Amino acid sequence: MIVTRLDEAQLSSWAEELAELLVDTVDGGASIGFLAPMDRAAAVAWWKERVGAVAAGHLAVWAARDGRRALGTVTLAFPDKPNSRHRAELVKLMVHRDARGQGLGRTLLGTAEEAARSAGITLLHLDTETHSPAEHLYGSAGWTRAGVIPDYAADPAGVLRPTTLYYKRLG
Repeated sequence: MIVTRLDEAQLSSWAEELAELLVDTVDGGASIGFLAPMDRAAAVAWWKERVGAVAAGHLAVWAARDGRRALGTVTLAFPDKPNSRHRAELVKLMVHRDARGQGLGRTLLGTAEEAARSAGITLLHLDTETHSPAEHLYGSAGWTRAGVIPDYAADPAGVLRPTTLYYKRLG
C-alpha cells in the first residue's frame, strides 16, 4: 500500500478512481456529507472541485493505493484567517469496505497528523457521526472528544444523526 500526497494534477487525474472510493464509502453507510445512492458522476465532479483548493494550498489530500485502485484517502483543510493558521480540520477520511480492519484508517490518520506537525500545525479538529466505527479510531489514536451536537447531519439514508467533535493537540 502506497500513500501519496496528491498535487492538483494528480488529484485531477485520479478523480475517476477516487470517485469509486467515494461511492463505495457513501453506499457503505459512512456519513461523510452525501446521501446514498451516490451518483458516480457527482462523485467525480466533487473530486474535481477540490483541485483548485489543493492548488491554492487550502487542502492537502492523501490517497492510499494498492497498485490497482484507491483504497483510502484523508484530507486536511487549512483555514484562511490569520488567527487560525495554527490549526487544520481533518476531513473525508475514507477507507474502501474491502480494506477496512487492516489498519489503513490509522495509517492515513497518522500521515495527516505528521504532515500537519511538519507544517507547524499545533491543533487538529474533526467531526464524525456519533457511534460510528470512526469514533473508536479517533479515541484510540489519542483524539479528545469535545462534545456531541444532536441532529447535526443526515446519514447516507437521510436520517438526522448526532455528530461528535474531536480535537488533537500536536506536539
